[in-house]
Amino acid sequence: MAQTELNVSQREGLGKGTARTLRREGLIPAVMYGKGVESCSLTVEPKKLSAIIASEAGWNTLITLKGEGSFDGQVVILKDMQLDPVRQNVLHVDFQAIDLKQKAHVMVPVVAVGKSAGEKEGGNLQVIRHEVELVCLPTNIPSVLEVDVTALAIGDVLHVQDIKLPAGVELPADVNYTVFTVGGRAAEVEEGAGEAAEIEAGE
Repeated sequence: MAQTELNVSQREGLGKGTARTLRREGLIPAVMYGKGVESCSLTVEPKKLSAIIASEAGWNTLITLKGEGSFDGQVVILKDMQLDPVRQNVLHVDFQAIDLKQKAHVMVPVVAVGKSAGEKEGGNLQVIRHEVELVCLPTNIPSVLEVDVTALAIGDVLHVQDIKLPAGVELPADVNYTVFTVGGRAAEVEEGAGEAAEIEAGE
């Protein structure tokens, strides 16, 4: 699991006016919260935050906050980020404090590996879910889940429970949604034939 340190500063003032002032100074207002920890209002430098988000682990990077305050040494993950709807620059960030010894629910990107048999026959691989929810210790969070799709034929569906998970990683209970499917001509013809048969049966 990717880990890094982030220097932050305690934010004294609160409210929209203070937040606007910080943004004019090139800083991002932030907050840290979590079970059993004291919530803190912070400021973050945009470049350092952008570097973390752009890394392979992205939002699931374990971040150790550094600075003068009760937050110093606290491990967090990026929980929420508010963006300007026009400029897309970061307006506010939420950090969630985590316990490295307690399992957490996280969202992890899914990437298809290989070319499916259905694609070779003229079909299209359709990505239904770009992320899946996993449960694991923070130190076991995978940066990405790579899924071999080479065996999928036209009309096949791959569910989340079909994905081989790394050791120490599990799915939330009772979930089995679709992640990938392969659409194509053969599937469309079969579907059309099924509909026609239903119409004839109704007659």
